[in-house]
Formats: sequence, structure tokens, C-alpha cells
Amino acid sequence: MPPPADIVKVAIEWPGAYPKLMEIDQKKPLSAIIKEVCDGWSLPNHEYFALQHADSSNFYITEKAQNAQQLHERIQSSSMDAKLEALKDLASLSRDVTFAQEFINLDGISLLTQMVESGTERYQKLQKIMKPCFGDMLSFTLTAFVELMDHGIVSWDTFSVAFIKKIASFVNKSAIDISILQRSLAILESMVLNSHDLYQKVAQEITIGQLIPHLQGSDQEIQTYTIAVINALFLKAPDDRRQEMANILAQKQLRSIILTHVIRAQRAINNEMAHQLYVLQVLTFNLLEDRMMTKMDPQDQAQRDIIFELRRIAFDAESEPNNSSGSMEKRKSMYTRDYKKLGFINHVNPAMDFTQTPPGMLALDNMLYFAKHHQDAYIRIVLENSSREDKHECPFGRSSIELTKMLCEILKVGELPSETCNDFHPMFFTHDRSFEEFFCICIQLLNKTWKEMRATSEDFNKVMQVVKEQVMRALTTKPSSLDQFKSKLQNLSYTEILKIRQSERMNQEDFQSRPILELKEKIQPEILELIKQQRLNRLVEGTCFRKLNARRRQDKFWYCRLSPNHKVLHYGDLEESPQGEVPHDSLQDKLPVADIKAVVTGKDCPHMKEKGALKQNKEVLELAFSILYDSNCQLNFIAPDKHEVRVSGG
Repeated sequence: MPPPADIVKVAIEWPGAYPKLMEIDQKKPLSAIIKEVCDGWSLPNHEYFALQHADSSNFYITEKAQNAQQLHERIQSSSMDAKLEALKDLASLSRDVTFAQEFINLDGISLLTQMVESGTERYQKLQKIMKPCFGDMLSFTLTAFVELMDHGIVSWDTFSVAFIKKIASFVNKSAIDISILQRSLAILESMVLNSHDLYQKVAQEITIGQLIPHLQGSDQEIQTYTIAVINALFLKAPDDRRQEMANILAQKQLRSIILTHVIRAQRAINNEMAHQLYVLQVLTFNLLEDRMMTKMDPQDQAQRDIIFELRRIAFDAESEPNNSSGSMEKRKSMYTRDYKKLGFINHVNPAMDFTQTPPGMLALDNMLYFAKHHQDAYIRIVLENSSREDKHECPFGRSSIELTKMLCEILKVGELPSETCNDFHPMFFTHDRSFEEFFCICIQLLNKTWKEMRATSEDFNKVMQVVKEQVMRALTTKPSSLDQFKSKLQNLSYTEILKIRQSERMNQEDFQSRPILELKEKIQPEILELIKQQRLNRLVEGTCFRKLNARRRQDKFWYCRLSPNHKVLHYGDLEESPQGEVPHDSLQDKLPVADIKAVVTGKDCPHMKEKGALKQNKEVLELAFSILYDSNCQLNFIAPDKHEVRVSGG
């Protein structure tokens, strides 16, 4: 009579002893099997032993390895119901890094890609008959693939063109299951971000025109993934392709579609959508970097003609810049006088004013835009200052150059997007030339503030500081349109700024008075003890952290909290963001506080040094901290905000 199917014979070795052929009951827990093996050799403390493959892999056998082997077999079942259930389990278990490693060791990724490539035709043929079943199968397959790849164990460069085409085909379909579309967009984003070769292949398969319809729907998650793919293509495009891509986005009216269907939709914008809008905003403004870092060539006639045009619009709308009437000396003298009225530093050759970078030629571009699109305001500012006494005139040329530089600093033109920032401004999505319009509003503000301050040329830097404060304070209110931004600035006059400064100064001085300082010194020990207790209480309460990866998908969470006796850290993955505290017993992993070697922050964190880790920009470094333990182990954190860093990281 053959043995039961769950009983297998396994040869087990122990150093210095003869191997044993043992019958293993696969229904038993692994810990019970290990105990039986240890008992056979009279080895105490079975909990300190593990089974290990004797082949070249030397992998340890764990409960999760057993699960991986069983699922690897189950997803190849000929029964559709069994296969569906197995894929559902796989999609869930793949979040666990230990299980993922075991499944990948079984060449599980290749199996999933083959299923996607070969199973799609079958899915298409049978979807009319059994659409829910086959739709769910494909959805679970793609979900498992995304989860497994997110662990960073397998390189993205290993995938075939056939697989890329399959994934792209799901995105290009006009009617496709939402979950399949979502996973497909996530896969394309990861391919683009993680491999230059895959970027090129994906760019050949996906067009902006095919992505636009997904933004016009009502599902914010699909919209978020769609913008994420556009951002990834934008970010990884070669320098000579970015402007071309920006032109395509403009032709497809991406900005107005996002404004209508995302920003002004009747629903709140979640954090991940806010981040993707911020990234798109940064990438769009970064297109200005080339002009910002381009010096003017004083010998370039086309560039010099722009300066002539500024003079013509302001002083002589009827004449042409190359008018030959009058003597050369007379015209030269007239131009020098006019360039002084325009506020250039170099009256003889104003082209020299644009040789400093930043802002380079971008300042001249802004001035010309203002002169052409807001001509009345431009002429008024220039003529107003022409009629003032020399010491009180606001130099339009110099002001425009410094203002352009300041606005570039505020918007961080040329810097890569932060991985954690959600700071997008709706008003920049309301106009195709939003930066130029932003400049036009601010140059008029500068002129107004100059008059309110009764400034002279010696006060130039003071005026610029006030204008920067006005702009920054207005931006923090997140105006929904450029007109609303202009209204906010109207309420932030120089007088109002002085009042705000005075109020802030008085509050600060109150805390620096002698009685306050004496009281602070007296109660400082008690305050420090209260702070320590508050931090411990916060650690016991715990914090939910988002898992950030190469795609920066924020739909994964893990939780970490200190035990009430302050001796153990409990942590583990969560399916979704918790609504309150997470019980200790629901967190799978533990770390004794006594085993902690150090807590490091910023650039010293291991996950800030790893290949393919988050970009080391200032914002991420400020939020990163790691707990080091054992010889080469660590828990890596990206805190939700700076307050949480102070509490959790100490």
C-alpha cells in the first residue's frame, strides 16, 4: 500500500553523523518536524535549529518556503477555480519579503510573466463567457508581479519586449478592468524609472494621447497612476526630448484636462495625487533651466533685437529699432538714455546685464513677455520711473533680472522633485504660460512695494527681501488661480508686512524677557522629564509609516511601536492605513531594545546609500532615520513629517 500523499521521504544530514532517511508529514508544522529531527540525534533546544537545502543554493527551509513551493505548483493547476484561488493567495503573500524571496528563488517571476504573455489570448477569447473569473485571474497575476518586484530583488532589465507590449496593450485598450489597468500603469511606471532600456521600449509602446482618456474618468487612483507614468516618461526623457514631450503635452491640452478633471473635480485630492501634481509642476518648471543657465551673447544680433524691442515698445512704438534717420552718434546717445530709463545697469551695452547665470536669458524672456502681453502695465511702469528723481526710480531692468532669479529659487527650478513633497500650486495649472504670468504679477508687485517703501537705489536689496516675503506668504495660502494670487498680494502691502513682522518680533521678545528666562531655567528639569515621557508615550502608541520604493507608491504601510515595558519594538506590514493604534499581537516582528546598536539619521542611513534608493534630496534626508542592530541589519524609516522624526528618531 503506497504511503499517504502528505508523507515524503527525505535524507537529512548532520555533521559527524550518518545521514538518515526520514518520513516527513507535510501537514505538521515545520517546528514539529525540526523537533523530530533533533530528537533523532538527541539534540537539545530544537528551536535554535533549522533545515537547510544540501544543494548549491544552501537556502534555509521555512514555513514561507513551503508556502512558496505549494503556491508555485497551485498557480499552474488545470482547474480554473483552483488557479484563481492560488493567484489570489499569491497576490496577498507577495507583500512579505521572506515569502517573495522564496517564490522568486523558484523562478516565480518568469512563471508569472509567461502566464501574462501566453494567457492573454485565452483571456481575450473567454472573457465574454467567464469575464469575472479571467479578469480576476489576470488582475491577481499582475498584483503579485507588482508586489514581488517592489522588493527590489529582481532587476527590471530582465523582461522581454513581448511582456512590455502585453502590459502596454492593457493600458491602450479603451475598455479594460480597472484593477488590470491600475496594475499595468504601475508596472509601466516602474519599468521607466528603473531601466533606461525599458524607458525607450515603453516610450515606443505608449503615447500621451493613449494616456489622456484615463485622466478624463472619475477614478482618482487611475488618474494618479496615469500622471505618474507621464511624470516617469518626462523625468527619464533625454534632454533633447523633454521640450518635444512638453510640446506634445501642450498640444494634447494636458494642463486643462488635469485642471478640469482632477484639480477642480468635486472631490478631495489625496496625498499621492498631490505628490504627482507637484512632480509634474516641478518637471514643467525645470524646462526653464536651459534658458536660466544660458548667458546672453552680446554679439548675437537676434538677442540684441529683443532689447531693441523692449525699448521700442516703451518709448517709440512708431519707429523701428534699425531706423537710420539721424546721425549715428545721436541715435547712440538716445539709446543710452532710453536704456538708463529702462533700468539696465549697463546703459551703453545692456546685453552685458544678461551674462550672469542664473537667471541668464530667462530674465530677458520674461521682460519681453511682459512688454508684449501686458503692454499697458509695462509702459506705465517704465514711464513712471522715468519721471521720478534718479534716486527714487525703480530700475525695471535690474529688478526684472533679480526677480526672475528669486522666483527660480522659490520654485527650485533645476532641482529634482522631492520624493516626499506634496506642495503643488493649483494656480500654475490655470495658464499655459504660468511662470511668465507669475513674473508679470510679481514685477508689478515689486514696483508697487518700491513706491510704498519710498525706496532709493540703496534700498534695492531690502525691497527684494520684502517682495520675497510677500510672494512666499501669498503662496502658502495655495490660491486657486493667478487672479486670486494677485488678490492675496494686494492684501500684503508693505504696511501689512511691517505689522506681521512687528507681531512676530513681539512674540519672540516676550519669550526672551528676564522673568520668562528665569522661570524656564527653574522648571527645565521637569520640562525635560515631561518631554522624555511624552516621547516614550508616543513610541508606545506607535506610528504608521508608508513604504516608499522606486515608484513611490504610497498604498503600502507598516507600523512600529514600543512595548509598554519599553523593552521591545513590535513592527509589521499592514494591508491599509490604520484608523487607530495597532495591537502588539497583530505585528509579526519584534526587535529587543537591548539589541539596538545605534540610531542614525539623514545621509548616514543605509537606505540612503543603497543603489536605487530614494534620491538624496534635502527633504528626504531630513525625514530618514534607521535603527541599526546585529552586525548588518537595520530598520529603515521615512517619517511622515519632521515632527515625527523628532519623536521617533529621538
